[in-house]
Amino acid sequence: MRVLVLVAPGQGAQTPGFLTPWLDLPGVRGALEAWSDAVELDLIRYGTEGDADEIRDTAVAQPLLVAAGLTSAYTLFDDPAELPRKVGAVAGHSVGELTVAALAGVFPDEEAVRLVRVRGLAMAEATAATATGMSALLGGDPEVTIPHLEKLGLTPANVNGSGQIVAAGTLAELAALEADKPEGVRRVVALKVAGAFHTHHMAPAVDTLARAAAELSPADPAVTYVSNKDGQAVTAGSEVLARLVGQVANPVRWDLCMETFKELGVTALLEVCPGGTLTGLAKRALPGVKTLALKTPDDLDAARELIAEHASA
Repeated sequence: MRVLVLVAPGQGAQTPGFLTPWLDLPGVRGALEAWSDAVELDLIRYGTEGDADEIRDTAVAQPLLVAAGLTSAYTLFDDPAELPRKVGAVAGHSVGELTVAALAGVFPDEEAVRLVRVRGLAMAEATAATATGMSALLGGDPEVTIPHLEKLGLTPANVNGSGQIVAAGTLAELAALEADKPEGVRRVVALKVAGAFHTHHMAPAVDTLARAAAELSPADPAVTYVSNKDGQAVTAGSEVLARLVGQVANPVRWDLCMETFKELGVTALLEVCPGGTLTGLAKRALPGVKTLALKTPDDLDAARELIAEHASA
């Protein structure tokens, strides 16, 4: 039995100019122009000309990532309706959950882009209230690391598996972590993000997103949807949407998502543009599972071959 999981990366995966080669593909420019108009944000300019600082802005990065993930995924299939027939499961890391929710049919693409624009603006506003950030911990045992972080007032905001944990909190708390690393942690690396995402610092953004989500009528996902909250498969569209709202202030448990991939018998993992981060984690945590990251259109032929080989029955 073959099972393919389609995954979408989160904030930080974007790089300057990453959308440029995709614009030559049929339909991509038109879709990006339509979504740009819908959210009053020039996705094409930011994805082709924006520098690292511009596209690190939360309000820009999040719609840009969702738009890139959607367009790259659709180039893999002659008909978008093929996706739920060939993909066994979907999951996204943080903002990537909105990408795969749209791909799973929970809401139309334009609604996903509008919602992520609200999300990005609200989270950007929340970061302005307090000086916060995030740092990746290299090495260490989660059973030792997590209690140590909590002792310092930090949140294990991303538990990514393979021992990788990202801590989030105030800049003062992160400085204390630098001075007092958990046993076994070799390095603490500050991430180039605007604030402490997936922590209580994002509570104001949850309220804003909840109001926007209340206007939507989500459909049940047409493919198995694996949630960041606890790695569980969610079958009701209303529950997917509720989790997307709460996720802003809750830790990302990508480690539990990968445990569910194992239980589903996943044989291949395909990461949409700008791919690389999640395939790297999968190579360490899911031995034997074939992985492929969509970085440029040059990867499309190999991706289509992977789909043909591992398409779910």
